[in-house]
Parts: sequence; C-alpha cells; structure tokens
Amino acid sequence: MKKNELIEQMAIRAGISKASAQKAMEAFIESTSKSLQNGDKVSLGGFGTWSVYVSAKRLGRNPKTGESITIASKNRIKFKASTKLLSTL
Repeated sequence: MKKNELIEQMAIRAGISKASAQKAMEAFIESTSKSLQNGDKVSLGGFGTWSVYVSAKRLGRNPKTGESITIASKNRIKFKASTKLLSTL
C-alpha cells in the first residue's frame, strides 16, 4: 500500500475528507520524525514502537578494489511490531 492509498483508506474508515486525512498523515509523519530526531521512542499501542539506535563502526570491503574500508557508525531507526499486530498476520 502506498501513501496515497493509505490516506484514502484513512479517509473512508474515519469518515473524513481526503484532505483532512492527508493533513493527519503529514502531522503524524512530522511528529514521529521530530521525536526520533530527539532520541525519543514513538509507541502506538496495538501497532508497534519506533526507536533510534546507533550502529557500530565496522570494517567493510570495497567490492571493486577489494580494499578494506571503515564504515562509520550512524543512527538507524528500528521498528518493533506489537504482539497484537503480529497476531493478526
């Protein structure tokens, strides 16, 4: 499902206009992004939790030359689905 399809489904199920559903979606994405940028967890009961973790610095290899390179650590986002969501699959 793509973003536009999700917005359409939200509008139908909530009985609101597509414009309102789109504003709600954009507000959710913006709020979630800001919270994650601040290092906070975002949790939706019955759905799951997003969190930020730092991947460790590691050694890699350039596939073209075979030369060893160091891959820097960086922030990554992790999503953990709730047991309620997993039980519906």
